[in-house]
Amino acid sequence: MTSTRAGFVPPPYPYDRLDEVAALAAKWDGGAVDLSIGTPCDPPPPEVIAALAAAVPAQGYPPSIGTVAFRQAAANWIERRLGATVDPATELAACVGSKEFVASLPQYLHLRDPSRDTVLYPAISYPTYEMGATLAGLRAVPYLALADIDEADADRALVIWVNSPANPTGQLSDLAAAAAWGRQRSIPVLSDECYAEFTYAGPATTILREGTQGVIAVHSLSKRDNFAGARIGFYAGDAELVHYLREVRKHAGLMPPGPVQRAAVVALEDDEHVAVQRDRYWHRMERLRTVLKAVGLDSEMPAGGFYLWVGVPGGDAWAAARTLAERAGIITSPGEFYGSQSAGFLRVAAVALDDRIELVASRVGL
Repeated sequence: MTSTRAGFVPPPYPYDRLDEVAALAAKWDGGAVDLSIGTPCDPPPPEVIAALAAAVPAQGYPPSIGTVAFRQAAANWIERRLGATVDPATELAACVGSKEFVASLPQYLHLRDPSRDTVLYPAISYPTYEMGATLAGLRAVPYLALADIDEADADRALVIWVNSPANPTGQLSDLAAAAAWGRQRSIPVLSDECYAEFTYAGPATTILREGTQGVIAVHSLSKRDNFAGARIGFYAGDAELVHYLREVRKHAGLMPPGPVQRAAVVALEDDEHVAVQRDRYWHRMERLRTVLKAVGLDSEMPAGGFYLWVGVPGGDAWAAARTLAERAGIITSPGEFYGSQSAGFLRVAAVALDDRIELVASRVGL
């Protein structure tokens, strides 16, 4: 029986659209080198794996808000590395990786304030900001700069997202300006800072340096600690917002596993392995720049993150992705995955091991 109801139909997941490109790259001896999805390829520190594997009772439910030890470790890291202070008892809580937080937050905040129906988000960005609004039945309105936001949209805004260092561009945002913009209009500012540790143009920072009123910063161990498979992150900021989200998320059963929280404490207490990883990403991006140049594509090194954002001559990113697959055996992401404003770009993620990047370099004669 065919339904006549016109309900929500999920769009194709962006990376599922790369099958043709992947097939072209796979023809190379040695196979495809996938630089499309920003998934870490290096191992977490052995101490973190040991903590994860330790005999820790897992039969009970872990605290949804995060263990005391996890929240304290996260607060200590924010102060030590980002120069801000938060109270782990009232201004911080755990999440099951940052993506679920980004995707689910609009629906929870809309329940709190149904008078506002708009999510503002960067026009060139991670697609989950827009999808989170869509899944909540809200308007998703992109912006290129704070000054460009129509006040009519601001009047309807439930939240505004900022992302620094940005995915996919690597650009750094003026987080102080974002905090001030939101406070002037009583709009919560959600700052996605998952790439903060991979900041090259200056020290790592956070919107929390402007104080916690009206802001929430979101962080993840996926990138910082190569711990993406463990699914753990945290959010910190405005005590009233954090309290509300803690309570509603308990009802949804959102809780990182206990052993993962224990391992996360070990990861957050160590900065040395992050410095090593930061250096790895920088050198991999430098090497990939030479590969791209060998096939006629030029790019600048980013201010943060571990992506090269590559302008495509002629503006046909899909054609460029196919060319790179055919000539170098690599899979890259066309810019349209990150918004209509970026259709003439490719994102190249430095997420292959050094020997795989050298294999790609050899394919273009380097």
